[in-house]
Amino acid sequence: MQAFLKGTSISTKPPLTKDHRGVAATAGSSGENKKAKPVPWVEKYRPKSVDEVAFQDEVVAVLKKSLEGADLPNLLFYGPPGTGKTSTILAAARELFGPELFRSRVLELNASDERGIQVVREKVKNFAQLTVSGSRSDGKPCPPFKIVILDEADSMTSAAQAALRRTMEKESKTTRFCLICNYVSRIIEPLTSRCSKFRFKPLSDKIQQQRLLDIAEKENVQISNEVIPYLVKVSEGDLRKAITFLQSATRLTGGKEITEKVITDIAGDLIDEGHAATQLVNQLHDVVVENDDLSDKQKSIITEKLAEVDKCLADGADEHLQLISLCATVMQQLTQNC
Repeated sequence: MQAFLKGTSISTKPPLTKDHRGVAATAGSSGENKKAKPVPWVEKYRPKSVDEVAFQDEVVAVLKKSLEGADLPNLLFYGPPGTGKTSTILAAARELFGPELFRSRVLELNASDERGIQVVREKVKNFAQLTVSGSRSDGKPCPPFKIVILDEADSMTSAAQAALRRTMEKESKTTRFCLICNYVSRIIEPLTSRCSKFRFKPLSDKIQQQRLLDIAEKENVQISNEVIPYLVKVSEGDLRKAITFLQSATRLTGGKEITEKVITDIAGDLIDEGHAATQLVNQLHDVVVENDDLSDKQKSIITEKLAEVDKCLADGADEHLQLISLCATVMQQLTQNC
C-alpha cells in the first residue's frame, strides 16, 4: 500500500530469463505455446503474388510488365464476383511496395465504407495529396506514388464518381487509382476513359476444382473427387463462395467425409427455408433452357420473365411476390401444352 501511495508501481509481469543464446525472454512465453489464430480460408489462401492469380492470364501478363518497371496506370477491374479482382490488385501492391510500405501506401475503401462525395473530397483527396519517396529498405525499386483501391465502385453515386474524376486528374503524379466493380456500365464514362480496363473472366470448372482440391489436401478435408465438381456447380463460378462452402461443410461434418447432401444443405435453393430467390432464378434458367418439352417461344417468354424478376430482385423487390409472379408465368406456358 505504501509503495502505491509513493507512486511506485508493483510489476506483475513474470521475470525475464535468458535462453541458450543469452537473449532475454519472458518466462512462459515460448513460441510453442502460441496457437495460430483461426483465419477464414478465403483470406488464408488469398493469392500473395500476381503469379498465384488463377486463370486471368491477360491481366497477369500486363501487370507483371508494369511491375517490372515499377509503374502502374489507373486501373479498372470488372467481372463476376469471386474471380480474383481484389486479390490481384492487393498482390500487385504488395510486390510494388513490400510488406513495410504496403500499409502506408495503399488506401482501400469498400462498399461498407461511406464513399459519398464528401469522402472523396476529403479522405481520398487528402491521401492522394501526400507525397512519397521512391525507395525501399530492401533496395528494390519502389514507385513514388500511392494506390487508392475503390472496391465495388459501381455502388458509388454519380456525384462521387464525378468528384473522383477531378481528383484523378490533379493527383496523377502521386497517386494511382484502381476501381473494382461487377458492372462496368455503372461507371461514368469520364472515369472509364482514364483507366486501363481489364475484364476478369469467370473461372473455369477445372481451375476451381484444382484449387479446391489443393485446399482440401492442406486442411485434411475428407471429400471425394466426385463431390468437388458438384461444389463447383452450386457455387456458380464464384471461387470465394466455393471455398466458403467447403469450410462450412468441414465445420458441419466435424471432420467426417463431405457428401453432396451436405453441400446441398449448405447451399440451399428454396426461399421457404430462408435461401436467396436469385439462386432459384439462376437454377430455373438452366432447367428451362435445357428442357426439350418446351417450344422456343415458350422458352423465350419464360426467360424474359426470369430476366425481369432478376432485375427486380437486384433492385430490392419482395422475393415472395416476385417468385409468385414468376411461377404464374411458368404455369401459364406449361398449361399451353395440355
